[in-house]
This record gives sequence, structure tokens and C-alpha cells, in this order.
Amino acid sequence: MLKPIAAGSGEGRVRVRALARRDFSIPEDVLSAVDEIIMAVRAEGDEALVRYTGEFDCPGFTASDILVSDEEIERAYSLVEPDFMEALAAAKENITAFHRQQMPKSWFVTGERGMITGQMVRPVDSAGLYVPGGKGGETPLVSSVLMNAIPAKIAGVGRVVMATPPSRDRSVSPYLLVAAREVEVDAVYKVGSAWAIAALAYSTATVDAVDVIVGPGNIYVTAAKYLVSGVVGLDMIAGPSEVLVIADASASPVHVAADMLSQAEHDPLATAILVTTSERLAEEVAEELERQLAMLERSDIARRSLDERGLILVVSSLDEAVSIANTVAPEHLELLVADPWGLLPGIRHAGAIFLGPYSPEPVGDYIAGPNHVLPTMGTARFSSALGVETFLKRSSIISCTKAAFEFYRDKVVALAEKEGLTAHANSVRVR
Repeated sequence: MLKPIAAGSGEGRVRVRALARRDFSIPEDVLSAVDEIIMAVRAEGDEALVRYTGEFDCPGFTASDILVSDEEIERAYSLVEPDFMEALAAAKENITAFHRQQMPKSWFVTGERGMITGQMVRPVDSAGLYVPGGKGGETPLVSSVLMNAIPAKIAGVGRVVMATPPSRDRSVSPYLLVAAREVEVDAVYKVGSAWAIAALAYSTATVDAVDVIVGPGNIYVTAAKYLVSGVVGLDMIAGPSEVLVIADASASPVHVAADMLSQAEHDPLATAILVTTSERLAEEVAEELERQLAMLERSDIARRSLDERGLILVVSSLDEAVSIANTVAPEHLELLVADPWGLLPGIRHAGAIFLGPYSPEPVGDYIAGPNHVLPTMGTARFSSALGVETFLKRSSIISCTKAAFEFYRDKVVALAEKEGLTAHANSVRVR
């Protein structure tokens, strides 16, 4: 059972410092293996996709199986339940409404001498969404389809495609196919892991390359995204999931434990942290974690996560709790306190912030609207959630009148010559 630790103790300070310095590294042997896969896909195209997919996912796979047909998608609609369609529609509506608010605008300003400067915002031409297989299609990650495709479409991306590994019978979960059709994904490819990322980055006969690749995945997908970064844009190189809960005596230990476990069940490397002003709550949450663990299907994963990375810290004040949260910069931050809105202004670093007892992190994962693709491993100090901006780029606009040019000419020459760039200076002089 997790033992509460005083944040101000020697052990508490050591644990907080370790959290501040946490990072996520990809083993060299994984990088080497993935680099070999990428090179094979670049050289052999569909042949490599067929070989890897046949070996790891679907025996007997052929090149004709790569692209999901319209008939498969239409058949998928007959295989999903009405309540799924209702939930999908609600999530789509909320996610769409939220991300529409993010859309930036192009702008132009005119200076006193007629020089016009501005910013033109344009979408990338194409985006590729990676969606993990989810236990061979048994646990389809429908929310990943929505959270990645909807912002891309709102941004105006002309071609949005999806890659996901097939099941052993060459099928893709009907829930994923229906979700993809509902958010207007243009094509779905039955390829997974590192070879899917390679195909999206470099093209094959069947899979056209894209400009941006987004979506979660295992260590091999993460390594592939890392290795193709610079060739394509990425959402982020994400580490394991994490949650930090700030709670006072008003919080329910049942709620706190459930929310910590909702992250711990993701992965043995996931991190679940409670920072509380109440010693009583700390003890009760530790007991409640044990009780709820016994009821979880993924209890082995959750227990490993808690044993290796779980933490309960007792602090002297909510100000100290906020300071620790800002140091950790968690992916998910829950404020289970009597006045969460009063605490909010002090929060500087967090991927997503959940306020009050009825805003558990899973509501954000699925239906509230904000994106659930969030910075991990402390990168919330300098980065943000996936959003419409992930699929946009900004071009600067400069239009200089003769009057403005003549006013700034000598200043440009002076700066260029100071930098030793005489051709720059001459470009201005000849005018």
C-alpha cells in the first residue's frame, strides 16, 4: 500500500526533485530496430508493409488489403450499437465546438509610410492520424480518432488519412471505421506500428506521404515519430500518462483513488500523484486504492504503476501544493478542493486542468471537448495540447512602399554591414 510522505521531509523533497527531472528516453536497441524498419519501407514500399503486417499482425496479408474499402466502412455501420452512435455524436459535437474557438485569423497592419506587414495562416495540405490497434481490435481507441481528426478538419487540412493495424482476420474495428467516417477521414490504411509511421512520412504505392503525423502509440511508434521528425511535423513525442491531484479535506477519498487509478491502469510507467493538505485524506486514499485495485480488470498494470511511480504527498498548505504542481508540470491536473476556481490563477504549468469533484479526467478524455493529446514528462512547462494550431502554419507578409523603403534603407544597410553581409546591403543599395 502507498505510504503518505510529508512533502517537507527529506524523502519528500527527494521525490519532488526526481519528478521535476523526470524524462522519457527511447532505448538505443529500439531506435536501431525502428530505423531498420523505416529504411525498409523507404526502399521497398508496400512490399515492406505487407511483410511486417503479415509477420506481426495478420498472416496472409496482401497489398490489396492495405486500403480499407468503402464496403467495409458501410458494413461497419451495421455492427455498432445505437448508444455508441449517440455517444459518438455527443463527443463529436463538443470537440468540434471547442476546437472551432482555437482557429486563428490572418491579419495585416499598415504603417505610417504605407508598409504593410502581416501574418497569413494556412493549413498543411495533408495529415496522418495513427490509431493503435487496442488489443487486436477488442478495445478500439475511438476517442483518438475524434481528438486528432476534428482539429485537422477545422484547420482546413485537405487530406486527412488514418493508419491502424488490422486484426488477425484482416479487419479493422467497426467502431474505428464508423468514427473515421463520421469525422470525414478521407482514407483508412490497415497498417500499424513503426512501418505505418514510415509509410505516412515517405509514401508507398498505396500510402501517400503526409505533412503532419499525430496520434498515440507504443514505444515503436514513438521511436518512429522521433526518427521522422523534421521530414514531417508531429504533434509531440509523448511519454507515459500522468495525473496529479491536489486535494484538501473536502475531497472524497473514493473519488481521488478512482482518479489516480484511471491513469495507473494505462501503463506500468504511468504516474499517479496525490498532493493533499489533509493527513486523514492521505491515509484514506491509500486504503481506498487497495480496495479499488481489487476490482479492476487491469489491476496488475495499475498496481505496478502505483508501486513503482505512485506518490502521496502531505503538504502544509494549498500554496505549497500549487508550487509542487508547477514544479511537476503534469499532463493532467485535478483540483479536488473546496474552491478550485480560487486555486486556478496560481497554476502555471499543466497540460489540462480539471476543476471540482464532477470533472474527473476521463470526462476530458472522451466528451468535454478540449483535446486529450497533452504534453507529458514536464513538457507542459513549454508546450500545449494538440489543437487546430498543430495543423496550421504561419507565413509572414511584407509589402514595402517606396516611401517606407527610402526611410528604412540606410538603417538596413547599417545593420547588414555590421553583420558582414555586404550582399544584403547591396540588395538594398541597388534600389
